[in-house]
Amino acid sequence: MRLDSSEIVRVAKVVKDFRPGFGLRRKRVLHGISFSVREGEIFGFVGPNGAGKTTTLKVLMGLIRASGGEASVLGCDVRETQFRRHVGFLPENPYFYDFLTGREILSFYAKLSGVARTQRMDRVATLLDWVGLSAAADARLRTYSKGMLQRVGIAQALVHDPRVVFLDEPMSGLDPIGRKEIRDLILRLRTEGKTVFMNTHILSDVEMVCDRVAIIVDGRITYEGATEDFLEGDAREADVVVAGLPPETGARIEEEFGAALRGHADRIEMRVAEKRLKEVLRTTLEAGAEVISVTPHRVSLESIFLSAVEKGRVEDAGR
Repeated sequence: MRLDSSEIVRVAKVVKDFRPGFGLRRKRVLHGISFSVREGEIFGFVGPNGAGKTTTLKVLMGLIRASGGEASVLGCDVRETQFRRHVGFLPENPYFYDFLTGREILSFYAKLSGVARTQRMDRVATLLDWVGLSAAADARLRTYSKGMLQRVGIAQALVHDPRVVFLDEPMSGLDPIGRKEIRDLILRLRTEGKTVFMNTHILSDVEMVCDRVAIIVDGRITYEGATEDFLEGDAREADVVVAGLPPETGARIEEEFGAALRGHADRIEMRVAEKRLKEVLRTTLEAGAEVISVTPHRVSLESIFLSAVEKGRVEDAGR
């Protein structure tokens, strides 16, 4: 498989089949998916429950083998092992020895990861500070909340200073303050040149930190790219606020240009297709109305996600 030098992760036509039980037919959960993650970016991998997110991540980690296709991390086939020393991984449901303290568990993982003994204490202390657990460093894990355990999981994924970090639901169990701290940490990793691959269902977090996203629905990639590139140019819209618009002109704009009008009294807001914006503005001004503002309508990741899911289901029904 040919790998672009800027691509840290590459997935090409990967298929994964599972056999639910003896004598039962194989079930295909990944249908030839393809995507790539570039060096130094934060990549969001999103989809509804059962879409294939965790299965894809397990293939990339070498925990399960694909039934077909190719996948590589740092230029190495995922069936190899040498690249794994440069990879950090947070599973969806991490398990820790709860009789150890936060400091002890991170020291344990640092030793397993080959961190030099002379550097171990400083590295552990730094990570405890990064994830906001310095004050609880010497408390046993059995006393930690779910959110605190999640922070320990993120810290262990970073303990050996990896080049690429895979996070499966990193915001799970965190309160709003904890989510902000972890978002800040993920952004900090990007400034240090690391690549972050993040599985999550919390769309607002993806929207705030990710450079690009891939949306998977029923084992198929329905979108990959920047959120603002999802909608084609003809589908982009703008919000126009006007004052003094005559009712008959408003009715004409709704009928001729397909605009959606709302508001009351003297101020009306119109949502119009960008390709018809000049015509709407001309019609508005010719009617003697005042244009207060024109703002491009920002497409949320939620609307992108819902559109992608619907598109995937329609295509699946047609197969």
